[in-house]
Amino acid sequence: MKKASILLLVMVIVSSMMLFAAGRTESGAAKPIVLKYAHVGIAGEIQTRYAQGLADLVKERTQGAVEIQVFPNSQLGGANEMTDGIKSGAIDMGHHDFATLGKYYADIAVFNAPYIYRDGEHALLATNPETSKALQLINDELVKIAGIRVIGSNYRGARLLSMNTPVYSPEDLKGRKVRGTPVALWMSMIKGMGAIPTPVEISELYTALLTGLVEGQENPITNIYAQKFHEVQDYIMLTNHMQAVLSTFINEKSWQKLGPENQKIMQEALAEMALKSLEWTQAEEAPVRAEMEAYGVTFIEESDGLRNDLFQKSVNAQVAIDFPTWTPYIEMIQGM
Repeated sequence: MKKASILLLVMVIVSSMMLFAAGRTESGAAKPIVLKYAHVGIAGEIQTRYAQGLADLVKERTQGAVEIQVFPNSQLGGANEMTDGIKSGAIDMGHHDFATLGKYYADIAVFNAPYIYRDGEHALLATNPETSKALQLINDELVKIAGIRVIGSNYRGARLLSMNTPVYSPEDLKGRKVRGTPVALWMSMIKGMGAIPTPVEISELYTALLTGLVEGQENPITNIYAQKFHEVQDYIMLTNHMQAVLSTFINEKSWQKLGPENQKIMQEALAEMALKSLEWTQAEEAPVRAEMEAYGVTFIEESDGLRNDLFQKSVNAQVAIDFPTWTPYIEMIQGM
C-alpha cells in the first residue's frame, strides 16, 4: 500500500510538471498568445502597414507575450470569409469596413455611412470604442450576437469615384454598373449615386474593370493607386462621399484570453496606429494624385462642374430609406 501511494504521488508530480512544461518554451518562458490577423490589403497599402505596425508594437510592449501573425492580401479569404472565420474563432482578428459586420448586426454599418464625418480626425474619434458612445452601444450588441468586438479603427482617406468617362452628377451614372463592396450599405450608396450597384471583391476588381464587367468603382485615392486602378480608369471624381475608416475587430474569446494587462497594451497600440494611418494618408494623397495625373488620369472637382450637392442629396435619401434605424446613432456621431 505504501509503495502504491508513493508511486501514485510520483505520477501526479510528473503529470503536473508535464502540464506546466506544455505552457512554457524551451527557454522556460511562458508560450506567447498567438493571434491570427487577416485583412484584404496588399503590400504597400496603408492598411497593410497599420496591421504590421500594430503587430510589432504589441509584441514589443508585451515583451513577446502576445504575438500577432498578420495574413494580408486575402490569404485567409475575402471580406465575408474573413469575418465568418473571426466569428467562428478560426481567425482571431482582422480589419475591414464596419459595414462588413452588418450581416451580424445591421446597425454597425452606420460607421461607414456616407457624408457622416467632418474629416479624418472626426472619423477616428467616432470609431474609437474608448471615446464613442454610439460604438459602445453597438459593440455590446455585436458581442452578444456574434461574439465579435470592435477594438479600434484605421483611416484610409475620403473615397472617390472613378470611371472611364467624366461624371458630374447622378444623372451621368444612370444605367451604368459601378462596383461596390459586397455589403448592403454599399449597394444602397451606389444606387443613391444613380448607378447600378454591382458587388465585386477587391481582389477581383482590377480584372472586372479591365474586362468591362463594371465601368467604375470608388475607393480612397491611395488605394486606387496601390491597386493600380488608374491603369484601367481615365477619370477620378472628387466626390468625397465617404470618409473611409476600417474597423479592427476580434473574436470575443480571443480578446478575453489576453487578460486586462495585455488588453490595455493592445488598446494603446491601436490608438497609436490609428493616428499613424491618418498621418500616412494625409502625407501621401497629394504625391499619389500627381503620379496618376502624370500617368494620364483626369481629376474632376467641383470647380470643374462636379455636383457634389446632388450626390449628397440623392445618396442620403436612399440611405434613409434603406436604414431608418440609424438616426439616433448619426446624431450621436455628428454631435462629437
